[in-house]
Amino acid sequence: MNRLSDASFTARYDRALVKAGVVHLGLGAFHRAHQAPVFDALIADGDVRWGITGVAMRSPDVVAALAAQDGLYSLSQRGGDKAAPQVIAALTVLHVAAREPDAVIAAIAHPDTHLVTLTVTEKGYLEHGPTSAAGLIARALEQRRLAGLAPLTILSCDNRADNGAVARDAVLAAALKADLADVDIAWISREVAFPSSMVDRITPATTPQMITETSEMLGLFDQAPVWTEPFWQWVIEDRFAGARPDLARAGVQVVTDVAPWEAAKLRLLNAAHSTLAYHGLLRGHRFVHEAIADSELSALIECVWDEAATTIDRSVVDVDAYRAALRSRFANPTLHHALIQIAADGSQKLPPRLLTTMTERRARGLTSPAIAKAIAGWMMALSRIEGLADPRLAELQAMVKDAASAEQLLSRIAPDFRNSSEIEPSLAAMRKTG
Repeated sequence: MNRLSDASFTARYDRALVKAGVVHLGLGAFHRAHQAPVFDALIADGDVRWGITGVAMRSPDVVAALAAQDGLYSLSQRGGDKAAPQVIAALTVLHVAAREPDAVIAAIAHPDTHLVTLTVTEKGYLEHGPTSAAGLIARALEQRRLAGLAPLTILSCDNRADNGAVARDAVLAAALKADLADVDIAWISREVAFPSSMVDRITPATTPQMITETSEMLGLFDQAPVWTEPFWQWVIEDRFAGARPDLARAGVQVVTDVAPWEAAKLRLLNAAHSTLAYHGLLRGHRFVHEAIADSELSALIECVWDEAATTIDRSVVDVDAYRAALRSRFANPTLHHALIQIAADGSQKLPPRLLTTMTERRARGLTSPAIAKAIAGWMMALSRIEGLADPRLAELQAMVKDAASAEQLLSRIAPDFRNSSEIEPSLAAMRKTG
């Protein structure tokens, strides 16, 4: 079987005419399922300014796989009527930041670049060193100012509340750490745009089975396919610097305030995902569709949603319809979304997904027993589930081994959290039953 490449496949547009107007940091499956198809559609519609320089932060694997097929890969929507793979051709240049930091800085500083997008996970914003996402952006912005170029839009697409402000703070922290001049820091603060955004599309990591099945359907060997669900949503705050793509033409919602959509995503979808991940793994499940079919877990999710719904702006978000859609999306049997993938980095994910909701409810005099049980599941999973990934795993596991209280554990990930006593009964019950 021939490999997917420019030689074996003709894209919808002349790739030689495409300029790399976007630099994306975090070249995982989610970006290739969510942002890249948007820019691919804009290019196919005649605006060739929005090709993508794709940057993997550390691992060279995805870059090697994509480079072997000229940046082409296929996207398959699973669970609807669009299972046939669609080839995405928007990735024009590929880099690994850990190996080529100067090339990444040069790409961001290039006159053709107008937009930097990020999917570096929640913990990616805690790093401010020279090869971190924030560090690379800060040094590139310094070069742009010195060259007299227009400022950029830095668009976070990660599951962080107010992610635009989080990205801005990270870049400014990196600029200070790199000893940028005061004039550069002031220019970044004043001229560069950091809009917030909400992204939504369930996308599992690529597996060998996906490679085999996709290649058979495509008739070409694709070692970097992406499977995703039919549902897709991208909501962006209307705040840009310099040239901007016509995102609305590609189905993106450009709004004044992202916060209501952001809250719904974090507190309904992401909160349920984390709950299913930890409790599902503890009950022996592997995938989301298996966990949601478990009547006990399904009931817990409904209670988590009942509690979270009280904190969602219903004038913007139809919570009942959103919940109904989530039930269907989670139950999709053709999209094997691994619970262990969702369970990663719980110390970073739980505060915006679950702890913030508890805090808001407590301020209104409300208790949150379902959310408390969800959090207790994370604490139990720390010591009982093999393969968990977390930047603070060793520290947290040692505390669990010493039978640390909920207050002690949560003080490590959310020092200002004051609802620990509400979680203690659920944690004690789970420890007792084993």
